[in-house]
Amino acid sequence: MEYAILFLPLVGAVFGYLAKYFGDLTSQLITTLFVCVSAILSIVLFYNGIFHGTYGNHLIYQWIASGNFVVNWSINIDPLSSIMLVVVSVVSALVHIYSIGYMNHDPNKPRFMSYLSLFTFSMLVLVVSDNFLQLFFGWEGVGLCSYLLIGFWYKKESANNAAIKAFIVNRVGDFGFAIGIFLIFMFFGTLNYNEVFQLVPEFSQEKINFLGFNSNLITLICLFLFVGAMGKSAQFFLHTWLPDAMEGPTPVSALIHAATMVTAGVFLVVRCSPIFEYSQVALNFVAIIGMLTAFFAASVAIVQNDIKRIIAYSTCSQLGYMFFAAGVGAYHVAIFHLFTHAFFKALLFLGSGSVIHSLNDEQDIRNMGGIWKQMPFTWIAMIVGTLALTGFPFLSGYYSKDAIIEFAYLKGTNIGYFAASVGIITAFLTAIYSWRLILKTFHGKFNNEHLSKSEIHESGMVIIFPLAILILGSIFAGFLFKDFLIGHHYVDFWKDSILILQAFNHSHIPMWLLYTTPILVTLAIPLSYSLYIKNDKLLERIKIKNELVYKFLLNKWYFDELYNSIFVKPVKAIGSFFWKSGDIKTIDRFGPDGISKIVKIISKKATKFQTGYIYDYAFVMLIGLSLLLTIFIFYK
Repeated sequence: MEYAILFLPLVGAVFGYLAKYFGDLTSQLITTLFVCVSAILSIVLFYNGIFHGTYGNHLIYQWIASGNFVVNWSINIDPLSSIMLVVVSVVSALVHIYSIGYMNHDPNKPRFMSYLSLFTFSMLVLVVSDNFLQLFFGWEGVGLCSYLLIGFWYKKESANNAAIKAFIVNRVGDFGFAIGIFLIFMFFGTLNYNEVFQLVPEFSQEKINFLGFNSNLITLICLFLFVGAMGKSAQFFLHTWLPDAMEGPTPVSALIHAATMVTAGVFLVVRCSPIFEYSQVALNFVAIIGMLTAFFAASVAIVQNDIKRIIAYSTCSQLGYMFFAAGVGAYHVAIFHLFTHAFFKALLFLGSGSVIHSLNDEQDIRNMGGIWKQMPFTWIAMIVGTLALTGFPFLSGYYSKDAIIEFAYLKGTNIGYFAASVGIITAFLTAIYSWRLILKTFHGKFNNEHLSKSEIHESGMVIIFPLAILILGSIFAGFLFKDFLIGHHYVDFWKDSILILQAFNHSHIPMWLLYTTPILVTLAIPLSYSLYIKNDKLLERIKIKNELVYKFLLNKWYFDELYNSIFVKPVKAIGSFFWKSGDIKTIDRFGPDGISKIVKIISKKATKFQTGYIYDYAFVMLIGLSLLLTIFIFYK
């Protein structure tokens, strides 16, 4: 079963490239079928793990064996990897089904499906690894596939730029990740999880000289590993690639943002909890970055106008929640939010794709409005996704998001209290921008000048079906799994896959904390309606009065401009200098271009001797003979 879960998406990716033999539709159906089977088997595996404890490590083959250093290709099934298998494979299966309808008119749809399946395989390799090298292989595979998928419409310059940006920013994070792995191997002599985790307590007080600073080894390893997580999960400072990734097709956005690539960083931190638990400095850093990301992304999303970008910043914000949950030691809560988030975020992305599809690729919410009657099911789906995202009572996001805030408070430290406060504020902002999206898209006046309202219609069943499944997940996933994942007996469920050294005291949760967030997100509904539908002129006056703040948020805190000034433009200038001065003026001038120019000149001169007259040739021969005789006489 484990082998089928892992390798069926890879086989499906191969079938995507065999469309010329099977036909486009057959190839798509086979690819989708293999991923769906993988998803069903993942659910069965998860069920068996919960109720029968059928966990274990399955060796595929020995990859590297050099002295005492051994690295295997393995399938490691434990509570953490089993829940990640469900998240990745189920969302991927639904995205595959959705893509059959969404990409129907694209001439390269088999290639697209192949990329999706390869992406899924890479993510599965990552989550079932039992060592850092295999994890890194899957990690880079996911990065490569994201480049291919974001830049799928490669004829669009914006798509190419977005793909390159995602690739480069992630390489920055991956560089830090690689250094972390090097340090682990250098001091621990192994890359196997269990062996490394067992040795961590022995090295907890180890100091090393790094760049002239006397640093704690464990802290240093954690920080470098987290840099990798920051890049992959688009955390503050390394977040700029994520909104631009929206240039890819909408199914790509759903897959990358909901369940796969961006959650890899969270998975890494949680998987390495036996290391992070021995470095409070690193945990505090994780919590601070998570808080900053959550608030930053929410503040930016509130003024964006592209429907997919709003949801993208929402993803960034929710990932911030997961990281500050991990930063306060609530790793299980971080995974619980990752689990629930996969359903409602995939629902929102695929729902927005349904809207974009019906509006002839329109993505600006200012050019929508008043279409809820034309697209009733998509409207309901987006409402459910929004309620879950905002943490509205008794939907999936309510259980996980509130738990993050509560556990941060229960930490009992300044970092914990601050994280809980930021979490509450961010939850309110999330509710405001989420309802803004709903109201601007489906309610109010219809504002599209290029379409008539009568042309807009509900999407087909192949698009509707995945939405229906995700609606169920967005409503029930939190309620059904909260007792297993974060209940009083969570230690029994997670077993050895997560290490939490300091237990949380559930009896100290104040009542005001339990009710604050639900009340705020509920009040956000009439407030949003008042601002964006009833009193839109008031909103314009607020914008004008706070123009500087509005521009600051609209321009995403000017991070892109800052990075362009600090990194992009200087690098381009240096590259341009070496290209013009080094390549063109030096290498080309004196190298290939120079040699070819000399050959041309000599050839041109030589052609003058090619007159076609016999007496000219005889004269040249006579001169040559005279020269030879002269040389012979003088040098005899």
